[in-house]
Amino acid sequence: MNTCLNHLHGKKKIQYIWDYYKLPIIIGLIFLYIISYTVHGHFSKKEALLYTGLVNVSASEQLTDELSYGFLDFLDANSSKKVLKLYTGLYLTDNPDNPNHEYTYASRIKTVASIDDEKLDILLMNKEAFDAFSQNGYLYNMEELLRDTAPEAMAEWEPYLVTNTVILEDNADDILLDGSLPYQAVTDEFPMGLLISEKGLFRRAGFEDDVYLGVVKNSPRMDMAIEYIKYLYSPSKHTPGAPRQTGRAYLFSANMTLHRFCITKAVQRFPIFFNILFKKLHNLRLKNIPYLQIGNCQLHTPVHFLPHPFHSQTLFL
Repeated sequence: MNTCLNHLHGKKKIQYIWDYYKLPIIIGLIFLYIISYTVHGHFSKKEALLYTGLVNVSASEQLTDELSYGFLDFLDANSSKKVLKLYTGLYLTDNPDNPNHEYTYASRIKTVASIDDEKLDILLMNKEAFDAFSQNGYLYNMEELLRDTAPEAMAEWEPYLVTNTVILEDNADDILLDGSLPYQAVTDEFPMGLLISEKGLFRRAGFEDDVYLGVVKNSPRMDMAIEYIKYLYSPSKHTPGAPRQTGRAYLFSANMTLHRFCITKAVQRFPIFFNILFKKLHNLRLKNIPYLQIGNCQLHTPVHFLPHPFHSQTLFL
């Protein structure tokens, strides 16, 4: 076989190798792909600081960004290594006339599984969902949580505490066997949530209906949950990607005038390349640039500061 191989050249030699070693080559490529994928996943995996769910609450794209990426900016966290997981599209309702009733079953399964897996810390919900989570005993005693972890904020947040009822024991199973039995239950009442729409981020978003915040009882991230509440109640509006004059390095200096600017998925996909590119532009002290366009979209707003890393698939500044 080696003698034949030595007499072959070019395409014939490649074809000969492929014909005789096809299976080992394919297996090797598969293993190489698996190893590369595993290594890439290990080094690119982000640490989840918090898991938050929107239940029966529809948020705009801007509000969704503020609820997730805005919190990372609030903490000054590196968004290339940290992430806030925000579950959207969760709907829990017993009303068959509700247009989102068809999603209730799937949402319930996802929510319960996330809670059991300790991957749901904060719930932002309407009154119906707040009552349901309260009755089923999923929510932490908010008054105790604030007193133990954030006593300095107790006076500020106490007016927004909302009491609800938890069912400790009932005879629902007995009623299934005998419908003539009256419903009986042992209950308890304590503050299980905060009216989050009365102040801060949701108030600025113009929500007309009440939005309640609850902390899941088995959350292992109570301290981070408190930081999230502080962020939601913070008086100053902070838009993800907006100018923030902190100690972090910026890729553009304030004397640069950019009339149009757009960052698309290319920035997220090739962050190292664009990081070097922007630093080169910064060093050149470019002035009077009519616009800088990446991708196929533009923005007519002057930009003076650009934080790094870029955390949105399409980030408009």
